Amino acid sequence: MNRITLCIGVLFILAIALSLPAWLAEEEVEVDSKTEEAWIPNYQASKMRSTLYDKLGRINHQVFAQKMESFDLLGFTLFKKPEYVLFIQSLHPWKIDAQEGTLDEDQSIQFETKVEITSLDKEGYVQVIRTNFVEVNLVDKTMYSDQAVEIIGPNYVINSNGFTASLETQRYELLDHVKTVYQPSVPH
Repeated sequence: MNRITLCIGVLFILAIALSLPAWLAEEEVEVDSKTEEAWIPNYQASKMRSTLYDKLGRINHQVFAQKMESFDLLGFTLFKKPEYVLFIQSLHPWKIDAQEGTLDEDQSIQFETKVEITSLDKEGYVQVIRTNFVEVNLVDKTMYSDQAVEIIGPNYVINSNGFTASLETQRYELLDHVKTVYQPSVPH
């Protein structure tokens, strides 16, 4: 072994020996109290009912839930078994039922598990929409889902893998159409 190799080896061992105590020292874990506080709801409600109005004093939407928890630091509100009625001016309201819901600060609400969206207009061409997930934008009154969806109308059933919809214009777009069954009504 020549002197250069020996010097490099000694320097390498010296560098490891000097940094070894820093590697072996236990890192102090700091608990962020803000993080823990964030997961404590600011307020909770059981069998909650709420009605919100627009600037003109008209009902904008109503919310009913078995349980509600609001997390201000995290920016969302959780609902268990929500029933949400969304009023669209000059149109009939829509009722959304689900097992769970999450309202975000950006005024969008995600409904999950056994979601059923029902038109309260008995004459509309879409009566019921069923899926396991839908996101509703409360500002522009749109819906979106990337899950399997069943759309039921007066004489038809449409199955699709996802859809988008505007509740104000009543325009629906299927993301991946699977099947449509049409049964014309028989006159009496």
